Amino acid sequence: MVYVHPDAVVELVKLEVTERQAVDNAILKLTALGPGLRFPHSSRVQGVKYDLRELRPRQGRSPTRALYSRVGDAFVVAAVGPEANKDKRGFDRAVQAAIELLTDVEAD
Repeated sequence: MVYVHPDAVVELVKLEVTERQAVDNAILKLTALGPGLRFPHSSRVQGVKYDLRELRPRQGRSPTRALYSRVGDAFVVAAVGPEANKDKRGFDRAVQAAIELLTDVEAD
């Protein structure tokens, strides 16, 4: 099961239609394959202590990333942001937002 947090939905709807479709397709792959979804479709976010992963639409060729983690038996997409090499500050903001949101979700 994959849940997209409402905060991530807000970011998704801001994307151009083709980018939104690419992210939606990546979420469908995560739904179908779960933890079996591997690189280049998903990878661990480096440099953070939280177990955070990024969906990499179009096998990593997309400028957009959806940040997610496993919470219990489900995956939660917590933030959507730019790819790190395209916009490091934007990516770091999305990572921080995802970690804060996921920490709150786990506490509930």
